[in-house]
Amino acid sequence: MDVRHLDLLRELADRGSISAVAAATHRTPSAVSQQLRTAQRELGTALVEPHGRGVRLTDAGRLLAEGAVEVATALADVQARWEAFRDVPAGTVSVAALPSAASYLFPALERDLAGSGVELRLTDLDLAEAQYGAMTADHDVVVAHSMTSVRPPGTDGLVVVPVVDEPLDVAMAAHHPLAARSTVSPADVVDAAWVGVPRGFPFDTVLQNVEQATGVRLDVRQRLLDNRLVEALVASSLRLAALPRFTTPVGEGLVLRPLTGVPAVRHLAAVMRPDRARRRAVRHVLDALVEAARSTARRHDVVV
Repeated sequence: MDVRHLDLLRELADRGSISAVAAATHRTPSAVSQQLRTAQRELGTALVEPHGRGVRLTDAGRLLAEGAVEVATALADVQARWEAFRDVPAGTVSVAALPSAASYLFPALERDLAGSGVELRLTDLDLAEAQYGAMTADHDVVVAHSMTSVRPPGTDGLVVVPVVDEPLDVAMAAHHPLAARSTVSPADVVDAAWVGVPRGFPFDTVLQNVEQATGVRLDVRQRLLDNRLVEALVASSLRLAALPRFTTPVGEGLVLRPLTGVPAVRHLAAVMRPDRARRRAVRHVLDALVEAARSTARRHDVVV
């Protein structure tokens, strides 16, 4: 049984198509198909079957794809013990994170890991909540967020490590009438105009919670992804927005007020494939990442 064939079946299970596997592994689709045919011939059974315009794994293929995770995890355990024996957490670790968390995590990671023997490859990803898990196929550590659970949707079978819980506050212009208050409630903000995020993105959950608490549909004038753009629109108007406490700049026409009475916290978590989570270098990066997040929380008077 060729480990490379197991890896191929795992990639197909994770990515869903031969073309996606080919793109991720820098091969042609025909080369991937040829390797699948070789695997089926050597194992003596069908591993894929036609499905729509593509293929899907058979029961035998799924069994071996699941076994590939176990094999990769066992090999990663051996590698981790070897790195511990040599006392060198070396290698490249790829980290992807949502931009609003990356802005305080990435600088700390680069500072804390300088000279450690670990080389960082950093990527920012702004995705809907349920899409982060799939990114572990391409990155060692993916920092995701969820408004409902420490484990984001779409992360079944993956290792999920809590990083930090960050409040989402109500952002408003310094001249807004509600800026005179220390906190605001759903009843205080229900009649305001809002700048929101696209549906399916975590911050929208705060607005939904306000609507559920009051029974009133909020007046969402715009739905935008970039936090800096949202801040600019809010600071120059009487509109409100739900924005993260740790990275929203205040003091230049913009203020934040905690929202009481409804859940308004996002859970940041590191998501990894089980085998990659075993690597000593990955654990080294994970420790630094968690400390960077919690240090930021303490600076904002958030208990960790």
